[in-house]
Amino acid sequence: MFFLKKMLVIFIGSSFLSIGINFFLVPFELLDGGIIGIGLIINYLTGIQAGFSIIILSIPIFTLAWFINRSYFYNSLHGMLFSSFIIDLFAASHTPFIHPVLSSIVGGIFVGVGIGIMLRFDTSTGGTDLLAQFLSKLFKINVGFMIFIIDSLVIALGGLLISKDTFLLSCVTIIFVGLSTSLCTWKNRHKVYP
Repeated sequence: MFFLKKMLVIFIGSSFLSIGINFFLVPFELLDGGIIGIGLIINYLTGIQAGFSIIILSIPIFTLAWFINRSYFYNSLHGMLFSSFIIDLFAASHTPFIHPVLSSIVGGIFVGVGIGIMLRFDTSTGGTDLLAQFLSKLFKINVGFMIFIIDSLVIALGGLLISKDTFLLSCVTIIFVGLSTSLCTWKNRHKVYP
C-alpha cells in the first residue's frame, strides 16, 4: 500500500511539474530554478531534451546522497527519473496558451505544486530539491524557502545566457514556485526528513 501511494504521489507531482514546464515555461523560454532550470538552459541553448539533462546533472547530487544519507537517495531517485521522463514525454507540447507574464505565474504554480506534493510525501525530483532538503534539515528552515534561494542563483545564470526578458519573467516564475512549494509543505516545516 505504501509503495502504491508513493507511486501515485510521484505520478501526480511529476504531471504537475511537466505541465508547468512544457505548457507554460518552454513556449516563452522561461526558467525554473535548480537542476530543472539548468536542464532548461541546456535545452534552449543546445536542443538537448531537458529531462535527459536533468538526469545527467543529478548524478553528482545523487552520488553525494548515496554517501551522506541513503534514505534521501532512495526517496528521490524514482521521483527524479519519472519526472524527467514525463518532462521529455510532453516536450512536444510547446504551444503558448496565454500571455508570457500569466504563463510565468501559472507555470510557477504548477511546478511549485508538483514539487510540493512530492516533498510533502518525502520524495522529490532530486537534483537541487534534494540539496535543498539537506540544507533545510541543516539550517532548520522551510524547504520551499531553501529551494527559492537556489532557484534565484540559477535564474541569474539564465538571464546572463539567454535574455533579460527570460530573467525577469523567470524571477516571477520562481517566486510562484517558492510560494506554492512552501504552501504545500507548510505543515511539514518542522519535520525532519529521513
